[in-house]
Amino acid sequence: MSVPDFIDKTSAGFSLIEVPETVRAKAIENLESWLLDGRFEDSFPQLDHLLQTGSYDQLFDAFFQQLPFGTSGRRGPIGFGSNRFNPFTLGTSIQGHCDFIKLRQEAARPSVVIAYDVRIFNDLRKVYNPDIDNPLLGMYSKDFARIAARIYAANGIKAWFPPGGEAGYVTTPELSFAIRSLEALGGLNISASHNHPDDNGAKIYNAAGAQEVPPLDQELAELVKNTTESSSIPWETAVRDGLIETIPTEIHERYIQANLQASIDPSSRSARVAFTPLHGTGGSSVEPVLAQAGFKVSCPSEQATPDGAFPTVPFRTANPEVPESMDLVTGFARKGGLDLALATDPDADRLGVTAPDAENRWSFLNGNQIGLLLAAYLLDSCPAEELHRKFCVSTTVTSSLLDRLVRQRGAQSVAQLPTGFKYICEVLAAIESRGRYLDKIKGTLDDFLLGTEESHGYLVTNDIRDKDAAGASLLLAELSSTLKDRGSNLLAYLDELYLEFGYTSTQHVSTVMLGAGGHLNIRAAQKSLREKPPGQINDQAVEGLVDYRDEEGTFGPILCDSDRVARNILEFRLADGARLIARPSGTEPKHKIYVEVSAPPIGTGGSLADLQSCKAETDALARELALGLCAELLDRIGISMPRWALEISDLVPLEWKRDFSQEVLPKLVSELTAGKSAGEVEEWVDQRLEKYGADGKLLVRDAVSAYCRQVHPDPSILKKLERLFAIESSGPAEQRD
Repeated sequence: MSVPDFIDKTSAGFSLIEVPETVRAKAIENLESWLLDGRFEDSFPQLDHLLQTGSYDQLFDAFFQQLPFGTSGRRGPIGFGSNRFNPFTLGTSIQGHCDFIKLRQEAARPSVVIAYDVRIFNDLRKVYNPDIDNPLLGMYSKDFARIAARIYAANGIKAWFPPGGEAGYVTTPELSFAIRSLEALGGLNISASHNHPDDNGAKIYNAAGAQEVPPLDQELAELVKNTTESSSIPWETAVRDGLIETIPTEIHERYIQANLQASIDPSSRSARVAFTPLHGTGGSSVEPVLAQAGFKVSCPSEQATPDGAFPTVPFRTANPEVPESMDLVTGFARKGGLDLALATDPDADRLGVTAPDAENRWSFLNGNQIGLLLAAYLLDSCPAEELHRKFCVSTTVTSSLLDRLVRQRGAQSVAQLPTGFKYICEVLAAIESRGRYLDKIKGTLDDFLLGTEESHGYLVTNDIRDKDAAGASLLLAELSSTLKDRGSNLLAYLDELYLEFGYTSTQHVSTVMLGAGGHLNIRAAQKSLREKPPGQINDQAVEGLVDYRDEEGTFGPILCDSDRVARNILEFRLADGARLIARPSGTEPKHKIYVEVSAPPIGTGGSLADLQSCKAETDALARELALGLCAELLDRIGISMPRWALEISDLVPLEWKRDFSQEVLPKLVSELTAGKSAGEVEEWVDQRLEKYGADGKLLVRDAVSAYCRQVHPDPSILKKLERLFAIESSGPAEQRD
């Protein structure tokens, strides 16, 4: 098929997609440029397959924009097109970074450090035809990293490259450490962090080992956006000329030692720790740090081996923010009688924790709870006369309980920052260079205790400029040992803090909106909330709105477009002190809602039974507020769903949530009512939910449970639903109001 014919047929298909004409025209322009570019000839057969099968949504999404250069990098699905991660969009990113470095080149021979994670593109989403040649299939993160190294080399920039093999992975925090240690001018990590296995990305770092903040990140993004070509030289040539060199082995050991220095009390190592890297790179950081510190560490063999398909992780989502990701390691720890279970995401910067109570009942800790434990341990271990100099740093979406703890203990706190760890590290840069951060805190790097954000990111050493699971793991294992030695545990320690400061519940709801339509809906929803703020959420009045784009407010004047994007945060304050935050994600196609509800302190001598009752009541209120704001947000873009459907996992895209609530569950109830056999119904459900990804029934189980509670179906149907989705029965419907 000729290019004009391809464009004509595609244009007809694109006309069916409900987007502004300007967006449609840009998609056609990008597609035509791609088809006329000889560099992409090997993608034509697969693009033609999408056209012939009427996959217009896939084609449109692949071309309606350039893959955004978001939080200092590009991240997205691997595939063909301007809005996909591939050698071309990687290449222009790296060439733009080279040009950025050259503008500031001070070293006689500039260098960068490169890292990569375990990812491999297997087309698990089944976008492309497996019977047609696909040059992207089977590409590892390492393959993309090698492409990048050759481009840096062609620009005269030396690339420090990992040694290779399973032992050669360099985690995100070790990359930051290596940049600083090697006095490089920047760095690159090929990783999509905790995203789907078929995603990948390029995250770019500066000479401080951090990501650029406004306005420099805007300058970098503009250079990348305007770059359409990149040059490279053969690998062998670059190695021969000294433009590609292996990262010295001593850097890794120095990184391990830097984390070991975070230890507060090495006198006890009684806690037995279970750890899983979730098939990622954490085995090269967390595990050796804990082992060299003297802890006995056990790893379930099923998840110990690097594997970019994340085959044993529920939903294939290797994200310790997702409780189910820790099911295997928690079961392993419980069975082995261990004291703590830890997990890291593929690039080992995020940390997940589960822990047992005195009766060996295990609980998942959210990101705010982990941060609170770390802060309390660090603060309570600090000499009283030094506390006034110490400081902790967090972001505006982090629980305010942490800020209250830090201040009441007598230390300094920065708690109002845009979302993203680079803003936490900007505070460290200011302390390092000027001895103060704005008019908020002053001190030296030695006074730094903790940087934390709600999304399970923590930093406990000033030698690194990104979040790091290793140092936080060491402190948590150490705290677990100290508590174990005195007959306590992490959960009891957390309860002591809640009794003293008041229980604070934080809830998080995300709505994934795919494609160009989703992109526009996310923007439209946030715009509507900003221009016409809701007067109430559920039945609670909204008493105040904080718009972080307000140049008279917390963050001051807007510096550039990237700053405007980072500050696209709205905070709604309710009469009882609850706060609800809405913001679009900077790295994924989703809209995020954060809710915080605080209860008054019971007092350190208070009853644990009263605390448990308070927790349940506060959690329920926070959850209802989160779902209420989510429903409000969807209403702003003309979408209405039953309340129970909002309980479908945040990993499921909005269009599939609607599909399940409008088509799948009603049909399922009809089939069960008609007397179909359990086997027939289960087979139909599995087929219907296949597109949802791995573990489809688990993704919708909470919603089905909510449906059973809220809609009150026939008791016989109720029992069948509970069996089909493995829902723990709580008695007849009339008893569950």
